[in-house]
Amino acid sequence: MRMISLNVDLGERTYPILIGPNLLDDPEPLRRAIGGVSAVVVSNETVAPLYLERVQAHLAGLRHEAVVLPDGEAYKTLDILDPIYSALLKGRHDRHTTLIALGGGVIGDITGFAAATYQRGVNFVQIPTTLLAQVDSSVGGKTGVNHPFGKNMIGAFHQPRAVIIDTRTLDTLPDRELSAGIAEVIKYGLINDAPFFEWLERHMDDLLAREPAALSHAIERSCLNKARIVAADEREAGARALLNLGHTFGHAIETGMGYGQWLHGEAVACGMLMAATMSAELGWLPHTEVARLRTLLLRTHLPVTPPAELAPERFRALMAVDKKVIDGALRLVLLRAIGQALVTADFDPAALERTLATPAAA
Repeated sequence: MRMISLNVDLGERTYPILIGPNLLDDPEPLRRAIGGVSAVVVSNETVAPLYLERVQAHLAGLRHEAVVLPDGEAYKTLDILDPIYSALLKGRHDRHTTLIALGGGVIGDITGFAAATYQRGVNFVQIPTTLLAQVDSSVGGKTGVNHPFGKNMIGAFHQPRAVIIDTRTLDTLPDRELSAGIAEVIKYGLINDAPFFEWLERHMDDLLAREPAALSHAIERSCLNKARIVAADEREAGARALLNLGHTFGHAIETGMGYGQWLHGEAVACGMLMAATMSAELGWLPHTEVARLRTLLLRTHLPVTPPAELAPERFRALMAVDKKVIDGALRLVLLRAIGQALVTADFDPAALERTLATPAAA
């Protein structure tokens, strides 16, 4: 299979997204993205034994070291940044060093935030090893950590120098994490790409079977959709907020249940169905379209019912701690149709109450 190359067009900060099998065996993409003579690879205890040695081999001749962190969303905190900063300071890394994120979305977000804040900004490269990170979190420059009171509320926009996606890393991805990643793939079809949603309905079995051509197409189409949105709205002043479909509901689930109990993609899947259900309650989306989404999520082995432990009032309180809340008004990403999303605070609150009070409908 050929390597696919896309660009996130941000003028002088434009960077490539490279997609293909066995890219971790090729030193050139990584070496091209490193601007100086030193680097620090950040990975976790699950990914490092699989791929760290290969990445470090490509850094021969550079001064480099590795930081291996615990694995899991529960560790995406301010405290976990200390080992990265300590390695950078002890190694006397300057502003020309490069941080390399080798892992899933948690590692990418943490490493990117460390890169954004070390000496007020150094280069970093994304090497995402999960489907969710490959199609979403590695692209666009959103970095950050969680807080017990809210997910991703502490962070910075800091674009990578390159995103290097070796599709063979999905061979070692657990089935549950593959399904969680597909949730973010489905999101792109829902927000602005109805033909892609229809393609997913036809090819979901191929994706779950890890058929290489299907996975490559899904990653390329997702990255292309995100790259276009990020290029048009880098700092989420407008259209980029559409990428948060399902996330306000989903983040409430993750925070309320404790980080790591639900995978991010699982919470987003349930949140997307809740957003679709609420859109139908408002009379904007036909119930038949909600049923299409529910069917696709079930085929993907994703949850479609929010946790019973989250009472409506708790859900509502958690949703109020969200980046899309402006001047106290909750804005939600809702649907007019499959492939047509909108961000709005202009909705009947009763529709939200009915959605939160009727988990079976979600």
